[in-house]
Amino acid sequence: MTEQAGKYLTFKLGAEEFGLEILKVQEIIKLMEITRVPRTPEFVRGVINLRGKVIPVIDLRLKFQMESQATTDKTCVIVVQVAQGDSRVTTGVIVDEVSEVLDIAAEQIEPAPEFGSAVDTAFILGMGKVAKRVVMLLDVDKVMSSRELAAVAGVAKQS
Repeated sequence: MTEQAGKYLTFKLGAEEFGLEILKVQEIIKLMEITRVPRTPEFVRGVINLRGKVIPVIDLRLKFQMESQATTDKTCVIVVQVAQGDSRVTTGVIVDEVSEVLDIAAEQIEPAPEFGSAVDTAFILGMGKVAKRVVMLLDVDKVMSSRELAAVAGVAKQS
């Protein structure tokens, strides 16, 4: 778990706390108007114009098959760089609220639990034990399948 040690931006989806490697995070912005793109998966909310660049935005709650929730003043978009083959795709990820940046040491990280072959946990780097809570550390490059990522990248190019 030594390679997973480092700084993580933590955020919440409902009662669950997640972390993204800080080096994958480009910026955090408040939720802005999202233009819906027809015939995209439900978790793809659409695209935004971020300083002249059109980027796709996904709703992480819907991607993780969690119940949809009304936005609040804490709802925001984490802009991340996701690997797609040899290139990187800038994508926005809607979360309920951003918490803090944590420095998580290797000894605080355990492997993702095994749930059997029916449950895909490949996108979980590990489980960070911080104080008395558990933070699911996400591999942002694996949250979406390569097919989903190609579709999301295509949405930005079409817009």
